[in-house]
Amino acid sequence: MNAVWWTAQELAMQTLPGLPSTKRKINEMAAQQGWAERTNATGVRLARPRKGRGGGLEYHYTVLPVPAVAALAARGLVMNQGAQAVVVPASEAWAAFDALPDDKKAKARFRLDVLREIEALRTAGASATGAVAHVVALHKAKARAGEGAQHDFSAATVANWKKAVRGLAKGDWLPALAPRHQGRTATADCDPNAWEFLKSDYLRLSAPTFESCMERLSDTAAMNGWSIPSPKTLARRLEKEIPEPVRVLARDGLEKLERMFPPIIRDRSEFHALQAVNADGHRWDVFVSFPDKPKPMRPLMLAIQDLYSGKILAWRIAENEGADTVSLAFGDLFRDHGVPDLVWLDNGRGFASKWITGGTPTRFRFKVKPSDPVGVLTAAGCDVRFTRPYSGRSKPIERAFRDLCEHGAKHPEFQGAYTGNSPMAKPEDYASRAVPLDVFTAVVNDVIRRHNARVGRRTRVCRGVLSFDQAYQASIATAVITRPTEAQLRMCLLAHESVTADRLTGAVNLFGNRYWSEFLSEHRGEKVVVRFDPDRLHQEPAHVYSMGGNYLGAAEMQEASGFSDATAAREHGRVKAAWLRSQKDMLALERRLSAADVANLLPDVAEDEDFTPEPTRVVRMLGGLAAAPVAAPVEASAQIMDRYAEALARQRPDHLRLIE
Repeated sequence: MNAVWWTAQELAMQTLPGLPSTKRKINEMAAQQGWAERTNATGVRLARPRKGRGGGLEYHYTVLPVPAVAALAARGLVMNQGAQAVVVPASEAWAAFDALPDDKKAKARFRLDVLREIEALRTAGASATGAVAHVVALHKAKARAGEGAQHDFSAATVANWKKAVRGLAKGDWLPALAPRHQGRTATADCDPNAWEFLKSDYLRLSAPTFESCMERLSDTAAMNGWSIPSPKTLARRLEKEIPEPVRVLARDGLEKLERMFPPIIRDRSEFHALQAVNADGHRWDVFVSFPDKPKPMRPLMLAIQDLYSGKILAWRIAENEGADTVSLAFGDLFRDHGVPDLVWLDNGRGFASKWITGGTPTRFRFKVKPSDPVGVLTAAGCDVRFTRPYSGRSKPIERAFRDLCEHGAKHPEFQGAYTGNSPMAKPEDYASRAVPLDVFTAVVNDVIRRHNARVGRRTRVCRGVLSFDQAYQASIATAVITRPTEAQLRMCLLAHESVTADRLTGAVNLFGNRYWSEFLSEHRGEKVVVRFDPDRLHQEPAHVYSMGGNYLGAAEMQEASGFSDATAAREHGRVKAAWLRSQKDMLALERRLSAADVANLLPDVAEDEDFTPEPTRVVRMLGGLAAAPVAAPVEASAQIMDRYAEALARQRPDHLRLIE
């Protein structure tokens, strides 16, 4: 079969190199490259309507890529019927030239220089033949002098070069003179069904080896009578025709394919210090023993980083992710630095759901009021934004975590407690010890301080000179920072529900500590809500709210003192005496009548001279059956009012002035 005109379906069935293997893809390629608009040197179009049912176009084989034409010629499927060379658009010619290796580009430049030498002689008046002969002789002399084999060419070669640029603008001569040989482009015959079978078997997420796919293909081809080339030929064809990103997507999945695409470069220098922060949780690869846990565990750290400088501003260490940890960390940020304008948070399903539900409700072995940290941030005036779930590229703090792992998780203090960064990277002394929580916290605090103070940071802001601390301080000095109110800071604390105040003193007990202030005397025996910071129980007071949410006041912790501590006893006595004195003064202001005055206001007791008590007799007790006593009527007369007026007249003259 010899053919000049080919349809997209016929080309797809041939599985030619340089062409897609489906009709739809070939039609897309034809539309992209403008096959239907191409013409030969005489202006004849190289595409024509297809005869027969179905319509469509069929294309002259000269519009096909060179490897495809070579493959058709090797199979004896095309014949030259005098078709002229295709006029390739200049942009396409230059694109093809740009894709050539440097050695072929150098050959094209050499040929162009030869043609320019001939053109210069022609301009000087030499004949065409004489100019070519003179230039060829000069270059052959250079070849004999050992200046390079490229100088050894003939007049016939020059004629071919001139033919290649005929009809072209001089500005387009260079790509036309580039070498066109492609090396070996013919492919061995392969049944289309066998090729589809191999691709479908190889391009799977199971990522089978090519050898196992070839074994299955060989068995299937023998059963169906398919012709297949050698394994090396098919392996080369897979690499050539199926792009690397497609192979990665098919065999490794979407996540690895996304990593092949370069991330966006974000310029954080547009912010100022504390204008924008990002927060995320990091699970440390260190076993830590918590005081109330029977087994060691890997702690979680919630950290907040300034986007402008890269400095880690606040962090909290906890057992697990939770709304309580997030709220406390942002409370530290608000108190120590201020309120940021923008906050980027992780929007992962597991992480975000814990923020909404309040995390682990049994962490402190009591009921924690569910609170939403996003609501806390919104109330403070922060614009909360969410990043893609599990996307480390979206959060700069992930890069800080990698640095902390190197300098923190592998710290000498943690030797034997380091777990490795994956189950396959466990050290020899895995789980041989656990670090106490207080030691772990102290080391992490020191590592973060050193992380912030290390100079020579290679960021746009630090410029390879400053540290994160220095960049932050330089910017914060000129920035306008919002400071939080006391109420906003209290919103970030944890809430302990249903604490019953002492029935005698009104004090509340929390974690074995007693908190009391004067206002609690008004709420003895009542249930209240206590907001507190679990890591600062001894440094900060507990804040007491009513069950309805009203703020009552701050209760100071009453520290225990030694049994023989005389100084503490004197201080306690002084405070107690002052409190008693203030209560007495308040009582004097409120109580305007003495007990005698009250007694004088009572009615006289009438004596009944005829009253004789009845003798006592034993009766059977019937509980609950006795009638309720009837209250005696109270005498109301003008005599009572007169006595009340006399009592008021006997009061001190300045008593009323004290009230006023």
